[in-house]
Amino acid sequence: MKPINFPERVIWYSIIGTYAFYLIGGLYIVGSVIGWILLIYLCKKLFNQTEATPLDERITIPLSTWIWIGGMLVMELALILGHYDFDLPTGLVIKSTIGWAKGWALLAVFPLVGVLKIRPQLLWRAACIVCFQTLLFSPIFILAYLLHLPEQLYISPLRIVGGPSDEFFAFRLYEIDPSNALPRWRLFTPWAPALGFIANVYFFMALQETNKKWRWLGIAGSIFMCVISASRLALLSITVVFLVTRVLTNLARPVVLIALGFGSFITSLLANTLVKSYETFQQKFTDARPDSSRVRKTLAEIALERSWNEAPIWGHGVVQTGPHLVEYMPIGSHHTWYGLLFVKGFVGVIALGFPMLCSFLDLLVKAQKSETAKSGLSMILILFLYTFGENLEILSYLYWPGLVVMGMAFKGKEQLDLSIDRRPEATSI
Repeated sequence: MKPINFPERVIWYSIIGTYAFYLIGGLYIVGSVIGWILLIYLCKKLFNQTEATPLDERITIPLSTWIWIGGMLVMELALILGHYDFDLPTGLVIKSTIGWAKGWALLAVFPLVGVLKIRPQLLWRAACIVCFQTLLFSPIFILAYLLHLPEQLYISPLRIVGGPSDEFFAFRLYEIDPSNALPRWRLFTPWAPALGFIANVYFFMALQETNKKWRWLGIAGSIFMCVISASRLALLSITVVFLVTRVLTNLARPVVLIALGFGSFITSLLANTLVKSYETFQQKFTDARPDSSRVRKTLAEIALERSWNEAPIWGHGVVQTGPHLVEYMPIGSHHTWYGLLFVKGFVGVIALGFPMLCSFLDLLVKAQKSETAKSGLSMILILFLYTFGENLEILSYLYWPGLVVMGMAFKGKEQLDLSIDRRPEATSI
């Protein structure tokens, strides 16, 4: 598998070079920049496109992609008006806009990049390679803990370009969870739960790989990342999304519809038992890391109260540090919806919620006939689940391959399958 054009080369080497970029502290920069580079390339292609351009070379932008573009532009509008409402300085507006360009904007930029001539198989293989690299390099990180080496070796000098925090440029071998004194690993991500997030994205990309050895290496590596991240949401998400995707992509089959009907009947009979089981599961989920659950709950309460009383429409414009009660964590962090309510108000919630809903419905229909759309559906489900445990915008520089997959999946089946080689590859690595 080799890239054959400019966008494929950019995407291929950006993904398989993950650990190399992490070593020099450049992963945040790479993920934030390549989307805009490819967007410039796309604009050039569109500018040169004429009626004489062959049909198979023409670029068309799907409706779902336009909706994402509109939603993320509304995010910027909410950001500006939030700053204006609280009389924040112009310099801060510019700084926040740069942050928007490296965060929320990428949720529209990378799906837009997906309209370019990029083979889905290239992404499947690249994801598997990163998972394989994880299996190769992880003994070093684990041995570092066993030998009691320092948790953090250094912070890259590339930190000077700016970023959310030092964690995005630090090379960390492992970390100790303060709630239980057990080790967990973040590898190339800024914190351990983020590793579980990326592992989910790569898992569903690896499932599409046609080479059996690469596919199983990808699956093993992604599950391994979920486990060593010690993230509850990662293990829950990879299971739920797998099962839900399987059901949703087979709705046209009578046996599935019959099974759903029978399941609904059984559920109605066991409603009370299921509710109690859910409550028990939720309590065990919370008790697994009680300190983390307490901080998240308190942050949510503060964000809701202050959003409703101070800035319900456009939000506060910027994040604010929380009190000692939440260990000085930013208000609205650890949760996309609460973060949007606090920073961008109700408008920000709609600006994300509407594109996600439209994408889900679009991909649900397309996934009945397309394998790429099936992966895209898995990506939107992962994003939705992780809105309850992470701030999506701050990690977009990492999970961008999933956004590109979504962009590919938005295309119609004729365009979608045009470049897909369905011949199985040889099994040799």
